[in-house]
Amino acid sequence: MPDQIVVAALYQFTPLHDLKNLQQTLYTCCQKHLIKGTVLIAPEGINGTVSGTRPSIDALKKCLEQELELQALNYKESFCTTDPFLRLKIKLKKEIVTLGDTRIDPLKTVGTYVDATEWNALINDPDVLVLDTRNDYETNIGHFKNAHIPNTQVFREFPEYVRTQLKQHKKTKVAMYCTGGIRCEKASSFMLDEGFETVYHLKGGILKYLEETSPTQSLWQGACFVFDERVALDAQLKPDTYTQCYGCRHPLTPEEAEDLVTIKGVCCPHCHTQTSPEQKARFAEREKQMQLSKTRGQKHLAHGN
Repeated sequence: MPDQIVVAALYQFTPLHDLKNLQQTLYTCCQKHLIKGTVLIAPEGINGTVSGTRPSIDALKKCLEQELELQALNYKESFCTTDPFLRLKIKLKKEIVTLGDTRIDPLKTVGTYVDATEWNALINDPDVLVLDTRNDYETNIGHFKNAHIPNTQVFREFPEYVRTQLKQHKKTKVAMYCTGGIRCEKASSFMLDEGFETVYHLKGGILKYLEETSPTQSLWQGACFVFDERVALDAQLKPDTYTQCYGCRHPLTPEEAEDLVTIKGVCCPHCHTQTSPEQKARFAEREKQMQLSKTRGQKHLAHGN
């Protein structure tokens, strides 16, 4: 359809230099082609999710591969009819996915990639430990069958989880997965560095698996959280029924969104007892400004990605 929006998720681990110049080049390209989304640039590589028309995304991909010489991009697309991003952000970071240990280098040591077509057979093996490397608000709404769930709140907590909860499994085969594959690059490198002998990870992550696996064969259960205004995707990679609490960022079912303690833009059943009156007042003012912007036909950026 002519109004279809392309959502491109991409990353590449590669040594990058002159980051400010790269940032400006990429920003100029994205602005020229009206692309929105978030891109992170660090000495270890690039990571981002962006949206635009088909010609716009094609132009960006050409810029990344030719001007920035990123020919080995891990790249995936999905589609929607409303733009999942409100603005463009290109940020310079220390890491493109924050593990908190800059010694870990996926370019030197990384787990064994497993294609989506081979994933079911691997995780159905009773001798394999299936490990979800995502955070609790992601795993709460969907995961693979029989997966170990770390219940971490941020990826920085993953190393401690591995050291305390999985230390007895260093000789066990581990099959890990994440949304698009990037976290597993760091996580598998870290686990190998910690002495785990056999570590596999799902190439392209959950998104690639859902793209290539029929619903009748899929071992995925639930929805897949994504970091944009769509909130979560179903097994057909279409927006699910979840909304999001802008107080704690937790995905909300339709029932949770209608809960008596839920205040739009302020709090929900997951966070209403965790935030202070001052925080709630600040969130309420933010929501007020959002609504005022909507009545004026403008896009307020407080909820932006």
